[in-house]
Amino acid sequence: MRMTRIASVAAASLTVLALAGCSGQPGSGANADGPAALADGTLIVATEGTYPPFSFHEDGAGELTGYDVEVAKAVGEKLGVEIQFEETQWDAIFAGLDAGRFETIANQVTINDDRKAKYTFSAPYTVSPGVIVVPEDNTDIASFDDLDGKTTAQSLSSNWYALAEESGAKVEAVEGWAQSVELLAQGRVDATINDKLTYLDYVAQNPDAGLKIAAETPEKGEMAFVFAKDDADLAEAIDGALAELAEDGTLAELGQEFFGADVSK
Repeated sequence: MRMTRIASVAAASLTVLALAGCSGQPGSGANADGPAALADGTLIVATEGTYPPFSFHEDGAGELTGYDVEVAKAVGEKLGVEIQFEETQWDAIFAGLDAGRFETIANQVTINDDRKAKYTFSAPYTVSPGVIVVPEDNTDIASFDDLDGKTTAQSLSSNWYALAEESGAKVEAVEGWAQSVELLAQGRVDATINDKLTYLDYVAQNPDAGLKIAAETPEKGEMAFVFAKDDADLAEAIDGALAELAEDGTLAELGQEFFGADVSK
């Protein structure tokens, strides 16, 4: 998912991680009995490399890092394999998976029904609801019902625009998150709706922004590793690694590092 790519989500949850951890799937590395994709000790992972804070180069040209990148590296450690990243533009990333150029994608890919019909997914390692963001001194908005008659700033092309209208808000059209925040700071709108990851990333970089979350959607976008449809064995192996990373706190630590919060559940 890019942050604007949250669509209808599948019923997978981090409960699946816990179940995977009890399934007997080892996290001790590649072997002859494991998935064929891991037989050579390397897992080829596609990611954009230009999508902070999920996949990017430090200072623009430094080491590849980001939440997705570090989760993939941690999975590799659990499986005992080397992670080889293939940096690929989003528009070509699924075609590359279809062509066998890499074995999985770690790039905030949202689980949805259309993708599940064609691909296999791991358990999610990122979970994000939609949120109402307001100035921290706002006391009028505490639910989506409270948006009735209020003004929100929304991109016309986002899912959040429709949700704002459904909630009875008057919508001020903007190009994106940065403009929404600017209008909030100027007092020209009462709120904006976006996904929680966008908010967390922003306040991590701008701790004095003076914003808060007023309410969250009950539905949550779930992002996971994605594989070719017939790679269920590889997905199962990665599920086992993710379960271990959830249990030992690694996923929570990586969320804290990049967002200031655990975004894995």
